[in-house]
Amino acid sequence: MNKKGQAAMEFLMTYGWAILAAIIAIGVLAYFGIFNLSAPSQATVSAPLYANAWDIDATADDVILEIRNNGGETLNITNSAITVTDPSAGTCTDSTDYLVATGDLQTLTISCAIGLNPDDSFRGDIVITYRRPGSGVDLTSTGQITGTAT
Repeated sequence: MNKKGQAAMEFLMTYGWAILAAIIAIGVLAYFGIFNLSAPSQATVSAPLYANAWDIDATADDVILEIRNNGGETLNITNSAITVTDPSAGTCTDSTDYLVATGDLQTLTISCAIGLNPDDSFRGDIVITYRRPGSGVDLTSTGQITGTAT
C-alpha cells in the first residue's frame, strides 16, 4: 500500500552499495601504497645563513648540511644541532668550530645517534649557533629539514 516508503528504501540501498564499493576500492588502493607520498626534501635556515644542499645519510647516521654565509662578515659557527621529530625523537649535534667567510660554503656533518634506516622519512628542527668577529655573544640561526634518508 505504501509505495513511497519502498521507493525511498530502494534508493538508499542502491546508493549504500555504491558508497560501500567506493570505500573498498579506496582501501585497496591505500593498502598497495598508491597514496603513500613521500615528504618533499627541503631545508631552510634563517639569515644570515642559507641551506645550499643537504643529505640525510642513513649508513653513517649523519645529516650533511651545506650552508652559505650570506651575511656581510665572517662568522664563527660554534655548534650545530638538529632536534629530530620523525622517525623518532632525538638530537643530532656537531660542536666543531667553523670559520665561514662572507659568501663561502661550509659543509656541516651533524652526527645522529637515532638509528636511521634507508627510506625513512626524516624531519627535524635546525639550530646553528654562531658568533660575529670580536663578539662573545652567541647568536642563532634556526630552520627545518625534511626528507628521506638514503
